[in-house]
Parts: sequence; structure tokens; C-alpha cells
Amino acid sequence: MRSRPSRLLPLAAAVPSAVVVGAGTFGASLADRLVTEGWAVTLIDRLGPGHPRAESGGETRLLRFSHGPDVLYTRLARRARELWLELGGGVFEERGVAWLARRPDGWEAESERVLRAEGIAAERLPPDEGPALLPGLSPAGLSHVLHEPEAGVLHAARGVRTLADRAAAGGAHVEAAAAEPAGGAVRAAGRTLEADAVVWACGAWLARLFPDLVELRVTFQQIALFEAGAEWSGPGWVDFDGPWYGHAAVAPHGFKVCHDADGPPADPDARPLEAGEDAVRLARGYLAERFPGLAEAPLASAPGCHYSLTADSNFLFARHPAEPGVWLLGGGSGHGFKHGPAMAEHAAAVLAGRAEPEPRFALGERTPGRKLRTAGSS
Repeated sequence: MRSRPSRLLPLAAAVPSAVVVGAGTFGASLADRLVTEGWAVTLIDRLGPGHPRAESGGETRLLRFSHGPDVLYTRLARRARELWLELGGGVFEERGVAWLARRPDGWEAESERVLRAEGIAAERLPPDEGPALLPGLSPAGLSHVLHEPEAGVLHAARGVRTLADRAAAGGAHVEAAAAEPAGGAVRAAGRTLEADAVVWACGAWLARLFPDLVELRVTFQQIALFEAGAEWSGPGWVDFDGPWYGHAAVAPHGFKVCHDADGPPADPDARPLEAGEDAVRLARGYLAERFPGLAEAPLASAPGCHYSLTADSNFLFARHPAEPGVWLLGGGSGHGFKHGPAMAEHAAAVLAGRAEPEPRFALGERTPGRKLRTAGSS
């Protein structure tokens, strides 16, 4: 409920309040951050943090700093790494990320220039040194391998649950309930919740709740994880021009292979929870080309997921134009998970009046563009 100053206390002692709807990486991170800063917080999620149907559910995500020539996202990812490490709980594993560059002057080269300018560790390896870093790699057709040794793998569902748990331990009220807008308030579980700030961080569902303001393409993405022993352990990897990504063996999940081209349109409430046989065959075909020793490995699991994509793949964080206390946060666009705690830090500073919103996260028309995630076509 909206926090009001006590008559027995001076006005300055009022505690700011927030309702955050959505306990994915953006929402759970924001609730955790606001609690740390002394806010009274209610965190609501219909499915609960880390649910298989949620955008921030599932096993793993990559945390990498490379974003081509884009300095903003490089800095966000670097800051997010510090905050994930601070969270603890084994959520982040510093395994490194290897970029399988097909061109000497492509997106990886642009990334390398930014990483070095920002003082972020990076090393360029000739293709024949790639297998020593990434077990089983066939370097055929590669120009080089760009290695980010301080990058790694995030345990996704564990991460958002840990964030929500820490927020609750700090005093946040965490609730499983469906929610809908009620002007500047939130209607949930038969009651109306008011607060100084209401933040809707609902992933793909954000466009359904605010169809006149938010436009997102929601796509079905399919993942394959293959059984692989300890000899297959190593870093995450990205074939930007492929477009493929994944990671070497991570216990207990296995060796991850994902086609990063946009999948078909999806309903987040009805999309399959598992990948189809065609997607698994496609992943095996890629393994035969790039990791041939795993081409016949048993399938460990094949989960489905979804992306909620903005037109330009930039995130969304903006004030509702008709409700000054309401904010919209989302548009992860297939690369948002890693940035969650850093985006929350920015959002909390804006809500507290310490900063202005990043202009590129604003509402309104955007120029189509996809290179923050992949060069592959849909």
C-alpha cells in the first residue's frame, strides 16, 4: 500500500514504496535493489520466480561483455557481473566466453576494440588454439577466437529465485498472484495496491497489458543440451555470424547448443515447454560441423523458451505517459538476462530522482536493428 508519513514523525522520515510486477531478471533485481535502498517493496509474479514458462526461467544464460561497438551495454554487462558475484549462491560461474569469429574485421573485432578501451580482459587467439580453450572445437573456417576470460555462465532460474529470496529477507513482500493495471495502481488477488512507484516488469506480457504503448515480437526459441562428461567442460561460446551460441558442459545440464535466429511467433501462455525434434536435429547438424565429437551424444534435455523483442533490440524503461508513478520495464530481446542487476541499479536511481532514464530505452517508434544479439536473419 502507499506509504504515508506518520503524524508523529517529520515528513522527511516517510519510507518510499514500490510495487514491482514481474519477478524475472529485471523485476526481481529491481525489488532487491529497492529494498537495499530502504524502500517498502511488494514483488508480484503470477507464476513465481524461475517458472519454466517465464522469460527468465530455464537452466543457464551467458554473461558476456562484447556488444560490438556499443559501449553502453558493455558497461552494463560489466557492472552486472560485479552485482551477480555479490549476490553469490553459485549463480555466476566465471568460465569465460569464446567468440568464434568468421571474419577478421567483423562484430568480434568491433567488440574487442571496445573491451580494450574499457579495460576489460580480452585475448585474440588464432583458430588452431581454439580447441585448447573450448574442448572439441573444429576451427575450420574461423578467422580467430576472441576470448573474454572474466565472462561466464549464469544459472538463470536459481538467479531470479536468489534475488527474490534476498529481497524477501530484506523485508519485501513477495506474492504469487495475477495482476492487472488499475490506473496508477495494481489490481491483484482481489485488492488494489498503491505505491509511490509501480513498475511493470512483465517480459512478453508487457505488450498485452499496455498494447497502446508497448510493441514486442514474441518468438519461440528452442534449446538442446547434450550429455557430456567433465572432459567437455569449458567456457561459453558464441558464433555470432552463425548464428549459434551455447556453453561447454555445465553440470548437471550438459553441453548447450542454441540456434539464435528468431523463431516463429509465440503465445507466452501457450508455447511449448520443450523444443521440437527438428530443432534437435538442427543442433546436431551444427555439432557435426563445429563440435564433431558430440554429434552423436545423447540428448540431456530440450527446453523451449521465448524472446520478447523490441524493434531495435534495446531494452525498455520508461514512465507511463498518463500515469506519472507508473513505469514500464522490459524488452529483454534475447540478451537481457545478464544485465538484470545493472538495469535495476539504473532504474532505482531514476525512481529515486538521482538520474534520468537512458534515452534509448524510451517508449515510441524505434529503428529496426538486431545486432545487439545476432547477425543471423529470422
